[in-house]
Amino acid sequence: MNKFQNKIRYILAVVCSLVVLGAVTGCSKFLDVNENPNNPESASPDLLLPTAQVSLGITVGNSFQIYGSMLSQYWTQSPSSSQYKTIDQYAFTNANFNYPWIFLYRDALINLQLIIDNSNEYQQQYAAIAYILKAYSLQLATDAFGDVPNSSALQGAEGETSPTYDKQELVYDSIFQYLKKGKSMIDAGSELAPGSEDLLFAGDMQKWEQFANTLELRAYLRLSQIDPAKAKAGVAKLYSEKAAFLEEDAALQYSTTGGNQNPLYINMVGLGKTQNLVASGTIIHAFKRNDDPRMNVLFDKISGQDTIAYISQGDYENNSTKKVSPPSALVAGNAQDDNSALAPVRLISASESYFLQAEVVARGWGKGSLSAEALFKKGIEASFDADGISSDAADYIKEAPDAVFPTGTSDQIKAIITQKYYAMCGSQGFEAWTEWRRTGFPDFFTESVAAQGLDFPKRFLYPNSEVTSNLNYPGTVSMDKPVWWDK
Repeated sequence: MNKFQNKIRYILAVVCSLVVLGAVTGCSKFLDVNENPNNPESASPDLLLPTAQVSLGITVGNSFQIYGSMLSQYWTQSPSSSQYKTIDQYAFTNANFNYPWIFLYRDALINLQLIIDNSNEYQQQYAAIAYILKAYSLQLATDAFGDVPNSSALQGAEGETSPTYDKQELVYDSIFQYLKKGKSMIDAGSELAPGSEDLLFAGDMQKWEQFANTLELRAYLRLSQIDPAKAKAGVAKLYSEKAAFLEEDAALQYSTTGGNQNPLYINMVGLGKTQNLVASGTIIHAFKRNDDPRMNVLFDKISGQDTIAYISQGDYENNSTKKVSPPSALVAGNAQDDNSALAPVRLISASESYFLQAEVVARGWGKGSLSAEALFKKGIEASFDADGISSDAADYIKEAPDAVFPTGTSDQIKAIITQKYYAMCGSQGFEAWTEWRRTGFPDFFTESVAAQGLDFPKRFLYPNSEVTSNLNYPGTVSMDKPVWWDK
């Protein structure tokens, strides 16, 4: 086994000991929040790149996935267990977000910056990837928390432990700058590109350019309500340059080998394989209304039943004896099915790429070779393909009420985002919740029964590690306060 594989196994093994929502004990020195992250053991890009990618996989595929999928009302707390009740109750605490922050800042972002700072002329493609993933990581951070450290963070200076927080608008400006810089460094024909240490594309720089373009499209659309003029101009520039977008999932793959499993499954193993996550009535009602076959591959039936069993979001107290369907192994959600270890973590999916393109065409901000309706249908087809039921897509598009592509821009956007929501079930929970915050779609969310009148969360709380150790901590921001672009 080579060096970077050993490093990956080490990082993933750490997650086995995490109860991501705050009840963590015995964590290794690697996760010590008091450790200065600017003194790395190695600055070799071929080791740092997979380390950063794995850390992003842990963030997106574990804590962000759990919170996002419950806030998107795909999943809810099982009546027979208790681990995630506070999410359905909208009762977050700062400590809940210590570990996603650590994996984003103390591992992913610091290692990506080290690649940028230490790459020589023979490692330019590593630096290009690092700039692109830095943009991706910062978008995750700012979309989750709002204002975050950027301009004074990751500087590498001894004692740089209290970076200031940049306004979210400025963070987004940096995201676009990092994407521009990364793309400018790409040489698709370079013989010096990474190989297998690039866990996403194995050094295929053409795919990295597509990833960057798709991420840029996502970022500009995030501004659709707060600064549509800027968003439109940015999208128009991408299309004028004939940008190519992803046509396949940008996903991290896992195995059944100890330490190399899907991070959500590793978390469930650490909790004794207790089934905490079960089907929410919100998504099941929508699937049933459309006779959507994805329901039966994204959730598992209870033994002796011929349909998916569900409860209303947060209604675990009133269903204390009910057996409820778990998410399937396809999305790493079944704690009792070891195949959950194999589920990929999608950083950007092919279906998301097509739905992003469909939205900009529907808005009139860009025009490619396909119409908004054609891209809408390709997004659905890509989702069915990812779920292993591609043969069912044509009938669904023909017959499902929510697969009808309407006339009128606002109705088209609603249809696109609603189908994106279905496509992200089980695999991109955080992104689905984020798109709901941006657009208000889907428009059939219900208040969690367990929330007892508390407002629906609009952001994550800053982690306790920032409260206690960052002298420039900006103060607590209520979780019901929208982030900058959420209008």
